[in-house]
Amino acid sequence: MGNATTASVTGVQVAPAKSAIRDLPIAKVWAFAVGQFGWALLSGIISNWLVYFYQPDQETISQGQTVFVPQGLVVLGIVTVVGGITAFARFFDAFVDPAVASLSDRCDAKSGRRMPFLKFAALPLAVVTVLVFWSPINGTSWVNAAFLFVTVIGYYIALTFYCTPYNALIAELGHDSKQQLTISTAISFTWVAGTAIAYVAPVIWGAFVPMMGRITAIRVTFTIMAAVAFVCMLVPPLAIREKDYVNSHPTSESTIESLKQTFGDGEFRKFVCSDVVYWVAITTFQTGLPFFVTSLLKLPETTTTIYFVLMTGVSVLFYLPVNILANKVGKKRLLLVAFVIFTCAFAFAGALGSAVLGFIPAMAQGLVLSVVGAIPMAAFGILPQAIVANIADASSKTTGQDRQGMFYAARTFAMKMGQSVAMLLFTGVSTIGMASGAGYRIAAVCAAVLCGLGGIVFAFYNEKKVLGVLET
Repeated sequence: MGNATTASVTGVQVAPAKSAIRDLPIAKVWAFAVGQFGWALLSGIISNWLVYFYQPDQETISQGQTVFVPQGLVVLGIVTVVGGITAFARFFDAFVDPAVASLSDRCDAKSGRRMPFLKFAALPLAVVTVLVFWSPINGTSWVNAAFLFVTVIGYYIALTFYCTPYNALIAELGHDSKQQLTISTAISFTWVAGTAIAYVAPVIWGAFVPMMGRITAIRVTFTIMAAVAFVCMLVPPLAIREKDYVNSHPTSESTIESLKQTFGDGEFRKFVCSDVVYWVAITTFQTGLPFFVTSLLKLPETTTTIYFVLMTGVSVLFYLPVNILANKVGKKRLLLVAFVIFTCAFAFAGALGSAVLGFIPAMAQGLVLSVVGAIPMAAFGILPQAIVANIADASSKTTGQDRQGMFYAARTFAMKMGQSVAMLLFTGVSTIGMASGAGYRIAAVCAAVLCGLGGIVFAFYNEKKVLGVLET
């Protein structure tokens, strides 16, 4: 793509208008969203069940869970083996994101810049997700820890090769802010569906346990889910001809220059800083949810599925209102409200099963948490992706470089850095007073504080400035 040739009255260089190209039909929007279901299902398996599988509490062990990796604390009495492995894997992969984004932004394949990556990353991502839970030694061993280290890194690298190009298409397939919000809404439905199916895992493996035992039942369950996810991830590259709907061109920037220019965008920096803190909070909460149910509320692990399905169902009811309100009052206002509600929900989680909530039955406490968490879940499922799409498009107009992949990679970088910190935080503090569940309460309170801080940072984001560039 050539350099910008037109200047605005403010002195900002504006790229020439791109030639008209077809809008993505609604059927294709949903075909695109099916891919999100696939990778969300795999992501849900890892984020919800990896720590639960490899760092089990006493209730889980009593049900026949094998302890595969050493559970002792290994660094300053804070970082556990599982926490260190998962945190390092996310940290390592965070630096892979910009490289993959640059490859995708510069790709000149005949079928487009993004779809080739989706097609070839689907199978490795599905396979390595299953391998994460397939420890070679049936007992506690450092060999299992080494195997987990390798497979978790492999999982995150494969996920990056699929998700970074996939997310870039949100900005490219949606030709204005309204279309991008429509696509973000559609993929939020399939993201929630995929994550919800991952939470149903205990129900599925529970049916298999009498036939094959707990460990094999869990592995078979995840294998079935991964096969479904693989098929779904192939739908976008097989159903959508990228160049029929995308009029963007390979960038001419190096990886370092593209990354520098991306983080040079002031509004993006504000958004991504709040996003890092948010991901520390939400990952801490999501990782702890199964433990909140079993250790704090003293309920069966299958109750986790009930709560999340309820949260998902209520959240879906708010998708249409979020979409409508975002176009009327703005994405920023809605997301700030979501930050406040999530902060309150996380704080409530810290009191689950305690004397403070003793007047509420244990099951009802979980129900309250599920309903309260559903509203911000809808907002965060839709709005952040649309906001990044807005910022990426504004940057494209002012610089003449279509670096959508790098913007989403930078956001993913922030997400994984946040997740790395969260894994260290949760696996470390959760070992405090395990018999009483004190560590789980501390983790929930930390999530509440961090979520509040994320909202404060996001309040400085200038949405009017970004949308003003898009309207010029």
